[in-house]
Amino acid sequence: MISLVLSIYLFAQSFEGKVTNVGTTSGSFLEIGVGARAIGMGGAFVSTANDVSAIYWNPAGLGKLSRPEVLFVHTNWIADISYDFAAIVLPIGRYGTIGASVTALSMGEMKVRTVILPEGTGEFFDSRDMAIAVSYGLKITDRFLIGFNGKYISQKIWKESAQGFAIDVGTLFRTTFNDLRIGATMMNFGTDMQMDGEDLLVYHDIDQQQFGNNDRIFAKLQTNKWPLPLTFQAGIALEAYDTKPHRLTLATEAMHPNNNSESVHLGMEYALQELFFLRAGYRNLFLTDSEEGLTLGTGLSSRLFGNFQITVDYAYADFGRLENVHRFSVNMKF
Repeated sequence: MISLVLSIYLFAQSFEGKVTNVGTTSGSFLEIGVGARAIGMGGAFVSTANDVSAIYWNPAGLGKLSRPEVLFVHTNWIADISYDFAAIVLPIGRYGTIGASVTALSMGEMKVRTVILPEGTGEFFDSRDMAIAVSYGLKITDRFLIGFNGKYISQKIWKESAQGFAIDVGTLFRTTFNDLRIGATMMNFGTDMQMDGEDLLVYHDIDQQQFGNNDRIFAKLQTNKWPLPLTFQAGIALEAYDTKPHRLTLATEAMHPNNNSESVHLGMEYALQELFFLRAGYRNLFLTDSEEGLTLGTGLSSRLFGNFQITVDYAYADFGRLENVHRFSVNMKF
């Protein structure tokens, strides 16, 4: 694992100083990680992905689930923005596992202000992003799994909106050495998105130097198309220590996005009897000008009513000048 991290570091250094394309993609909410467990591990989860949150991190992991699961996530995101995620998966025997999820990013209403009416026009606007996904994971052999997501994506601000479609593809391979796992995903491969709506209609005077012409001709402001945040991720994870009451998982992951430079995530998870969990990680290692860094997390699981199991997870993530973000998630297995 150390050699992998060193090689990734040298690779990342070779890109230092290049244009990073930050802020050149649409649907940025698709890059917000899902689940307090994975975030507590620094987001290094593509090679673990062994619960319902695999829908986001690596859909191939769905193929090894044997019980129906439900996940609810709520995050008080930066600048009083709310981020919510809900997912459900259902194993269908030797045919694999199917799932569905909904992601929503929302904000409170704000006043519509203009140059002439800086205190407000009496109207209010809000902004909402949403993604609906259907998922499928399949175990090809006892060691190799593959999975897919199909997503409908929508963004809206006041009376303008944009829609798009995307797919995710993931693979997961398990070895016999300390349950070493190798995972890889391609996320958000899809259509460009372009804002459109009635507020883009404006009055235009074709020739302001000519008097007496029609200065109330309808025109439409043109908006550009922007690609989705396409991301390639690859990582490894293993059980560094695994006895019946104790388990220690170590993970590392390399990330190559189309809107930033390369980075590395590191994470670990300690489990006591698979009922109490401690997690730590670090995000965006080697990334220039990153505000993300240290992550910490904990979790508590309880078995109730036979096979019913509920797990509550919490994660803290440092965002530098943007302070920090707290995440809570609830996972239920039936």
